[in-house]
Amino acid sequence: MTAVDAWSAEEIEAIVDDHFHMLTQELAGQSYNKTAHRRLLARRLKGRSDSAIERKHQNISATLIALGCPYVAGYKPLGNYQARLFDAVESRLQRDPLFDRAASSAADQPAVLPLVPTFDQLLDELLVQAPTADRRLEDAANPGRSSRYRAGSRAAHRDYLEREARNRSLGEAGEMLVLAYERARLQALGRSRLVDRVEHVSKTRGDGLGFDILSFEENGRERFVEVKTTGFGKETPFYLSRNELEFSKDFPDQFRLCRVFEFRKSPRMFELCGPVESNCLLDPVNYLARFS
Repeated sequence: MTAVDAWSAEEIEAIVDDHFHMLTQELAGQSYNKTAHRRLLARRLKGRSDSAIERKHQNISATLIALGCPYVAGYKPLGNYQARLFDAVESRLQRDPLFDRAASSAADQPAVLPLVPTFDQLLDELLVQAPTADRRLEDAANPGRSSRYRAGSRAAHRDYLEREARNRSLGEAGEMLVLAYERARLQALGRSRLVDRVEHVSKTRGDGLGFDILSFEENGRERFVEVKTTGFGKETPFYLSRNELEFSKDFPDQFRLCRVFEFRKSPRMFELCGPVESNCLLDPVNYLARFS
C-alpha cells in the first residue's frame, strides 16, 4: 500500500463515525439510507471510490465481531484490517454510551415466533446458502484481533453476542421456526408419517443432549438438529458448548446445525452439516464459531 492509498487517521475516524451512526440506528429499529450515508462520508475522504469505502466498512464489521459486537447488515465482515482501524473502533466503543444502550437492548429484546407461512414459503424462503469459513485469514493478518482479543486485554470487549446467546426467548423462537421447517421439509418429501415423529427434544427431554430437534431424512434415518438463533447478520459468530461440539463429531453424518439469522427482520437460516469444526473457525471460549 502506498502513502497515497493509506487511510489517514482523520479518514478512519470519519468512516468509523459513519459505521457507528448506521449501526446504532439499525439496532434501535430506525431506518436509514446507505447511499446517502456514503455520499456524505465521501466528502470527508480523499477521493475514495465507492468500492474502497465498502471494503473499509467490511473491515469495521470484522473488528466489531472481534470485539463481541454486531455489525451493519449488508457489510459482510472482511479481515486483514489495520491495527489503526481496530484501535479506532475499540476507542469508539469505550466512549459511546448510546451504542452500548442500543446494542444491549437489541441483545436482550424478547422474540416472538412470527406467523409461520405456508409449507411452500418455508421451503422456498427460509433456507439460504451457508457462509464459508475463510481459513486463509491468519491472526497475523489481523493484528488487532491477535494482540487484544486473544491475549485477554478486553477493556472494550462488550460481548453483546454472548449476551444475546443467553436470550432464552430468542433461542426458543428460533427452535420453533426450525421445528416448523423440518415438518414442512418431510411433508414436501412425501413422508407425512414421519412429520408427527419430529420432536422438540430440548423441551421434551431437556437440554444437554447436544441437539435441539430430532428429525428424519427421507429414508427414515434420524437427523439431529441443533439451532442457533441471532437477530443480527448472517456472519455473526455463535456460541457452542463442548457437548454440542463433541456430539457433532460423534454423529457427523446425522448432525445438522441450523443458524437462524436476522430473526426479527426477515428470518432466514443456513445449515452446517457434520462436525462444526469442519465448517467454522473455533475460538476456545466455550466455543465461539466464526467464519472470518
